[in-house]
Amino acid sequence: QVQLVESGGGLVQPGGSLRLSCAASGSGFSINGLNWYRQAPGKQREWVAGITSGGNLNYADSVKGRFTISRDNAKNTVYLQMNSLKPEDTAVYYCRVVRGFLDYWGQGTQVTVSS
Repeated sequence: QVQLVESGGGLVQPGGSLRLSCAASGSGFSINGLNWYRQAPGKQREWVAGITSGGNLNYADSVKGRFTISRDNAKNTVYLQMNSLKPEDTAVYYCRVVRGFLDYWGQGTQVTVSS
């Protein structure tokens, strides 16, 4: 059974930083490519950033230059470093791995940016 578990969310003031983690568990399951999504109240879930199996990094325009995605293969974990946070970054953040016909999502972690 594969599980993705996010952590690192919380309440932060505008301009602050948080680092989200997405850890994978499951026999023989390695995170290669992974994407982060977020869903704000009353809005559709949107793609935020992704890392491919080859290490290519991609970002939504709204977070480019502020967020950084990275991967630690030894820990089977992907991180999302979020800097210069804005109130509009407030959302539940999810990680996702697609492997063939299988589509894995984490349970989500809440990020609230507010003074």
